[in-house]
Amino acid sequence: MAILGMILPALLPMLTDGFRGLFARLTGGAGGTPQNMTERIQLMEAETRKLAALADLDRPSGEVSRWVADLRASFRYVAICAIWIVTGVAVISGAAEAYTLVLLDLSGMCMSFVIGERFYLKLKG
Repeated sequence: MAILGMILPALLPMLTDGFRGLFARLTGGAGGTPQNMTERIQLMEAETRKLAALADLDRPSGEVSRWVADLRASFRYVAICAIWIVTGVAVISGAAEAYTLVLLDLSGMCMSFVIGERFYLKLKG
């Protein structure tokens, strides 16, 4: 039953897309795809405006200290180290199995992030 709880969320986007495609076929609609070049250009412009707004939100106001900028850049790695430390303490101290399993899952995700990022940077050159 636990495996079904992990597999079902992974399959849910595929199932919803299949239902949307079936509904579009039955109703004759095209769903969320642009119908002509004008709509495609408007969609691309909206996406550009959205990305510009996100970049503006991420940009710090004024001049920030170098250590603040470095801390913001390394926040993921600081959080990963904190998760690993808490997991290590939980495993060594013999915490409840439910908490330890969740922390081990989090640690596995962190390891995948670190290894995956290093692999991508190596491929990128």
